[in-house]
Amino acid sequence: MKGILGRKAGMTQVFGTDGKLVPVTVIEVGSNVVTQVKTLENDGYEAIQLGFDDMREKVTNKANTGHAKKASTTPKRFHKEIRGVDMEAYTLGQEVKADIFEAGEMVDVTGISKGKGYQGVIKKNNQHRGPMAHGSKYHRGVGSLGTMRPMRVIPGKALPGHMGAEQVTIQNLEIIKVDMEDNCILVKGSVPGPKKGFVIIKSAVKTDEKKKAFDLISYEEEVAEEETPAEAVEETVVEKTTEVENTEAVEETKEEVSEEVKEEATEEKVEEATEEA
Repeated sequence: MKGILGRKAGMTQVFGTDGKLVPVTVIEVGSNVVTQVKTLENDGYEAIQLGFDDMREKVTNKANTGHAKKASTTPKRFHKEIRGVDMEAYTLGQEVKADIFEAGEMVDVTGISKGKGYQGVIKKNNQHRGPMAHGSKYHRGVGSLGTMRPMRVIPGKALPGHMGAEQVTIQNLEIIKVDMEDNCILVKGSVPGPKKGFVIIKSAVKTDEKKKAFDLISYEEEVAEEETPAEAVEETVVEKTTEVENTEAVEETKEEVSEEVKEEATEEKVEEATEEA
Protein backbone atom coordinates (compact mmCIF):
# COMPACT_ATOMS: atom_id res chain seq x y z
CA MET A 1 0.00 0.00 0.00
CA LYS A 2 1.17 3.51 -0.80
CA GLY A 3 -0.57 6.83 -0.99
CA ILE A 4 -0.26 10.57 -1.47
CA LEU A 5 -2.41 13.65 -0.85
CA GLY A 6 -3.37 16.12 -3.54
CA ARG A 7 -5.72 18.81 -4.77
CA LYS A 8 -8.17 18.37 -7.64
CA ALA A 9 -7.32 20.88 -10.37
CA GLY A 10 -10.05 19.91 -12.84
CA MET A 11 -10.68 17.70 -15.86
CA THR A 12 -9.23 17.67 -19.35
CA GLN A 13 -8.58 15.17 -22.12
CA VAL A 14 -5.49 13.61 -23.67
CA PHE A 15 -4.87 11.78 -26.92
CA GLY A 16 -2.90 8.59 -27.49
CA THR A 17 -0.68 7.84 -30.45
CA ASP A 18 -3.40 5.45 -31.68
CA GLY A 19 -5.91 8.32 -31.82
CA LYS A 20 -7.89 7.39 -28.72
CA LEU A 21 -9.23 10.21 -26.54
CA VAL A 22 -9.13 9.69 -22.77
CA PRO A 23 -10.86 11.97 -20.23
CA VAL A 24 -8.60 12.58 -17.23
CA THR A 25 -8.67 14.40 -13.91
CA VAL A 26 -5.61 16.48 -13.08
CA ILE A 27 -4.56 16.15 -9.42
CA GLU A 28 -1.85 18.45 -8.10
CA VAL A 29 0.20 16.55 -5.54
CA GLY A 30 3.05 18.98 -4.96
CA SER A 31 5.21 18.02 -2.01
CA ASN A 32 3.86 15.75 0.73
CA VAL A 33 5.71 15.55 4.04
CA VAL A 34 5.61 12.73 6.60
CA THR A 35 4.47 14.69 9.67
CA GLN A 36 4.12 11.68 12.00
CA VAL A 37 5.08 8.00 12.13
CA LYS A 38 2.75 5.91 14.29
CA THR A 39 4.14 2.68 15.72
CA LEU A 40 2.60 -0.37 17.33
CA GLU A 41 4.36 0.30 20.64
CA ASN A 42 3.26 3.92 21.05
CA ASP A 43 -0.06 4.10 19.22
CA GLY A 44 -1.33 0.52 18.99
CA TYR A 45 -1.17 0.45 15.18
CA GLU A 46 1.22 1.27 12.36
CA ALA A 47 0.61 4.16 9.98
CA ILE A 48 2.15 7.30 8.56
CA GLN A 49 0.59 10.74 8.61
CA LEU A 50 1.07 12.91 5.53
CA GLY A 51 0.74 16.69 5.40
CA PHE A 52 -0.07 18.68 2.29
CA ASP A 53 -0.51 22.35 1.32
CA ASP A 54 1.62 24.85 3.24
CA MET A 55 0.04 27.39 5.58
CA ARG A 56 1.42 30.65 6.92
CA GLU A 57 2.14 30.56 10.63
CA LYS A 58 0.04 33.71 10.99
CA VAL A 59 -3.16 31.88 10.04
CA THR A 60 -2.53 28.63 11.90
CA ASN A 61 -2.62 27.73 15.60
CA LYS A 62 0.13 26.74 18.00
CA ALA A 63 -0.85 23.06 18.01
CA ASN A 64 -0.45 22.77 14.23
CA THR A 65 2.77 24.79 14.28
CA GLY A 66 4.30 22.64 17.03
CA HIS A 67 3.23 19.44 15.27
CA ALA A 68 4.93 20.60 12.06
CA LYS A 69 8.14 21.63 13.83
CA LYS A 70 8.66 18.04 14.98
CA ALA A 71 8.97 17.10 11.31
CA SER A 72 11.07 20.21 10.52
CA THR A 73 8.50 21.56 8.09
CA THR A 74 5.93 24.32 7.74
CA PRO A 75 2.34 23.95 9.02
CA LYS A 76 0.12 21.98 6.66
CA ARG A 77 -3.55 22.50 5.81
CA PHE A 78 -4.47 18.88 5.04
CA HIS A 79 -3.43 15.82 7.10
CA LYS A 80 -4.36 12.18 6.55
CA GLU A 81 -3.10 8.83 7.81
CA ILE A 82 -2.30 5.92 5.53
CA ARG A 83 -2.09 2.40 6.96
CA GLY A 84 -0.54 -0.74 5.53
CA VAL A 85 2.55 1.00 4.17
CA ASP A 86 6.13 -0.23 4.40
CA MET A 87 7.14 1.51 7.63
CA GLU A 88 10.86 1.05 6.95
CA ALA A 89 10.58 3.15 3.80
CA TYR A 90 9.37 6.27 5.63
CA THR A 91 10.98 8.56 8.18
CA LEU A 92 9.74 11.65 10.01
CA GLY A 93 10.08 14.74 7.82
CA GLN A 94 10.58 12.75 4.61
CA GLU A 95 9.28 14.30 1.40
CA VAL A 96 6.92 12.19 -0.73
CA LYS A 97 6.51 13.08 -4.41
CA ALA A 98 4.39 11.94 -7.32
CA ASP A 99 7.02 9.49 -8.56
CA ILE A 100 5.88 6.87 -6.03
CA PHE A 101 3.22 6.03 -8.65
CA GLU A 102 3.73 5.02 -12.26
CA ALA A 103 1.57 5.23 -15.38
CA GLY A 104 -0.66 2.16 -15.67
CA GLU A 105 -1.14 1.58 -11.93
CA MET A 106 -4.66 1.23 -10.50
CA VAL A 107 -5.61 3.49 -7.59
CA ASP A 108 -8.53 4.41 -5.33
CA VAL A 109 -9.29 8.14 -4.99
CA THR A 110 -11.14 9.45 -1.92
CA GLY A 111 -12.62 12.92 -1.54
CA ILE A 112 -15.54 14.92 -0.20
CA SER A 113 -18.34 15.04 -2.77
CA LYS A 114 -19.95 18.28 -3.92
CA GLY A 115 -22.66 19.56 -1.58
CA LYS A 116 -26.17 19.69 -3.10
CA GLY A 117 -27.97 21.28 -0.16
CA TYR A 118 -31.46 20.22 1.00
CA GLN A 119 -33.03 18.00 -1.67
CA GLY A 120 -36.29 16.09 -2.08
CA VAL A 121 -36.82 12.38 -2.48
CA ILE A 122 -36.89 12.47 -6.30
CA LYS A 123 -33.39 13.89 -6.68
CA LYS A 124 -31.91 12.45 -3.50
CA ASN A 125 -33.37 8.91 -3.55
CA ASN A 126 -34.31 8.46 -7.24
CA GLN A 127 -38.02 8.09 -6.48
CA HIS A 128 -40.73 8.55 -9.15
CA ARG A 129 -43.04 11.53 -9.23
CA GLY A 130 -46.82 11.31 -9.41
CA PRO A 131 -49.02 12.18 -12.41
CA MET A 132 -48.64 15.82 -13.42
CA ALA A 133 -52.32 16.29 -14.39
CA HIS A 134 -54.31 18.75 -12.25
CA GLY A 135 -56.62 16.11 -10.83
CA SER A 136 -53.77 14.07 -9.37
CA LYS A 137 -52.94 16.52 -6.56
CA TYR A 138 -49.78 14.45 -5.97
CA HIS A 139 -46.69 15.41 -7.96
CA ARG A 140 -43.34 15.46 -6.15
CA GLY A 141 -44.33 14.54 -2.63
CA VAL A 142 -42.75 12.03 -0.27
CA GLY A 143 -45.59 9.54 -0.52
CA SER A 144 -46.78 7.12 2.13
CA LEU A 145 -44.75 7.10 5.32
CA GLY A 146 -45.85 3.61 6.37
CA THR A 147 -48.79 1.43 7.39
CA MET A 148 -51.42 2.10 10.04
CA ARG A 149 -49.55 -0.11 12.42
CA PRO A 150 -47.10 0.29 14.17
CA MET A 151 -48.22 3.97 14.09
CA ARG A 152 -44.76 5.29 13.46
CA VAL A 153 -42.25 5.82 10.63
CA ILE A 154 -40.10 2.73 10.02
CA PRO A 155 -36.35 3.42 10.39
CA GLY A 156 -34.61 3.78 7.02
CA LYS A 157 -37.52 5.43 5.26
CA ALA A 158 -36.30 7.58 2.35
CA LEU A 159 -37.05 11.20 3.21
CA PRO A 160 -35.89 14.64 2.05
CA GLY A 161 -32.68 15.92 3.60
CA HIS A 162 -29.16 17.15 3.08
CA MET A 163 -27.47 15.70 0.00
CA GLY A 164 -23.78 15.47 -0.85
CA ALA A 165 -20.76 16.79 1.10
CA GLU A 166 -19.84 13.29 2.26
CA GLN A 167 -16.75 11.11 1.87
CA VAL A 168 -16.81 9.14 -1.37
CA THR A 169 -14.23 6.72 -2.79
CA ILE A 170 -13.97 5.86 -6.50
CA GLN A 171 -12.14 2.58 -6.95
CA ASN A 172 -9.95 1.11 -9.69
CA LEU A 173 -8.98 4.28 -11.56
CA GLU A 174 -6.04 4.08 -13.94
CA ILE A 175 -3.11 6.48 -13.78
CA ILE A 176 -2.53 7.83 -17.28
CA LYS A 177 0.51 10.00 -16.63
CA VAL A 178 2.78 11.15 -13.80
CA ASP A 179 4.10 14.64 -14.56
CA MET A 180 7.08 15.41 -12.34
CA GLU A 181 7.71 18.76 -14.02
CA ASP A 182 4.33 20.17 -12.94
CA ASN A 183 3.95 17.88 -9.88
CA CYS A 184 0.62 16.40 -10.92
CA ILE A 185 -0.98 13.03 -11.63
CA LEU A 186 -3.44 12.41 -14.46
CA VAL A 187 -6.13 9.87 -13.47
CA LYS A 188 -8.55 8.38 -15.97
CA GLY A 189 -12.15 9.38 -15.30
CA SER A 190 -13.71 11.59 -12.64
CA VAL A 191 -12.93 11.83 -8.92
CA PRO A 192 -15.13 13.09 -6.05
CA GLY A 193 -15.24 16.71 -5.01
CA PRO A 194 -15.15 20.20 -6.51
CA LYS A 195 -12.19 21.94 -8.09
CA LYS A 196 -9.48 22.75 -5.55
CA GLY A 197 -10.88 20.05 -3.26
CA PHE A 198 -8.47 17.80 -1.34
CA VAL A 199 -8.26 14.13 -2.33
CA ILE A 200 -6.34 11.03 -1.25
CA ILE A 201 -4.76 8.72 -3.83
CA LYS A 202 -4.02 5.19 -2.58
CA SER A 203 -3.17 1.88 -4.16
CA ALA A 204 -6.26 -0.05 -5.26
CA VAL A 205 -7.44 -2.54 -2.63
CA LYS A 206 -9.33 -4.80 -5.05
CA THR A 207 -6.65 -5.37 -7.67
CA ASP A 208 -2.89 -5.47 -8.08
CA GLU A 209 -3.16 -5.24 -11.85
CA LYS A 210 -0.85 -2.84 -13.65
CA LYS A 211 -1.85 -1.93 -17.18
CA LYS A 212 0.47 -1.02 -20.01
CA ALA A 213 1.39 2.66 -19.84
CA PHE A 214 -0.78 4.80 -22.11
CA ASP A 215 1.29 6.18 -24.99
CA LEU A 216 0.44 9.87 -25.16
CA ILE A 217 0.98 12.26 -28.05
CA SER A 218 3.71 14.79 -27.33
CA TYR A 219 3.02 18.38 -28.38
CA GLU A 220 6.46 19.66 -27.45
CA GLU A 221 8.28 21.23 -30.36
CA GLU A 222 11.90 20.40 -30.89
CA VAL A 223 13.78 23.59 -30.12
CA ALA A 224 17.16 24.08 -31.78
CA GLU A 225 20.01 24.46 -29.36
CA GLU A 226 20.98 28.08 -28.93
CA GLU A 227 24.60 28.93 -29.56
CA THR A 228 26.59 30.37 -26.73
CA PRO A 229 28.26 33.76 -27.26
CA ALA A 230 31.69 32.11 -27.27
CA GLU A 231 30.65 29.70 -30.05
CA ALA A 232 29.15 32.55 -32.05
CA VAL A 233 32.39 34.56 -31.74
CA GLU A 234 34.48 31.58 -32.84
CA GLU A 235 32.28 31.03 -35.89
CA THR A 236 32.53 34.73 -36.82
CA VAL A 237 36.33 34.63 -36.51
CA VAL A 238 36.51 31.49 -38.66
CA GLU A 239 34.28 33.05 -41.31
CA LYS A 240 36.34 36.26 -41.44
CA THR A 241 39.58 34.27 -41.59
CA THR A 242 38.20 32.24 -44.46
CA GLU A 243 37.17 35.42 -46.29
CA VAL A 244 40.65 36.92 -45.82
CA GLU A 245 42.32 33.73 -47.08
CA ASN A 246 40.04 33.67 -50.12
CA THR A 247 40.83 37.34 -50.85
CA GLU A 248 44.58 36.69 -50.62
CA ALA A 249 44.28 33.67 -52.90
CA VAL A 250 42.40 35.75 -55.49
CA GLU A 251 45.04 38.50 -55.39
CA GLU A 252 47.85 35.95 -55.78
CA THR A 253 46.05 34.43 -58.75
CA LYS A 254 45.66 37.88 -60.34
CA GLU A 255 49.36 38.61 -59.88
CA GLU A 256 50.33 35.27 -61.44
CA VAL A 257 48.03 35.87 -64.40
CA SER A 258 49.39 39.42 -64.97
CA GLU A 259 52.99 38.14 -64.85
CA GLU A 260 52.17 35.44 -67.40
CA VAL A 261 50.55 38.03 -69.68
CA LYS A 262 53.62 40.30 -69.41
CA GLU A 263 55.96 37.41 -70.24
CA GLU A 264 53.87 36.44 -73.26
CA ALA A 265 53.84 40.07 -74.49
CA THR A 266 57.62 40.34 -74.09
CA GLU A 267 58.16 37.12 -76.03
CA GLU A 268 55.91 38.37 -78.85
CA LYS A 269 57.89 41.64 -79.10
CA VAL A 270 61.20 39.75 -79.24
CA GLU A 271 59.88 37.49 -82.03
CA GLU A 272 58.63 40.50 -84.01
CA ALA A 273 61.99 42.27 -83.64
CA THR A 274 63.81 39.12 -84.81
CA GLU A 275 61.62 38.80 -87.88
CA GLU A 276 62.14 42.45 -88.87
CA ALA A 277 65.89 42.03 -88.52
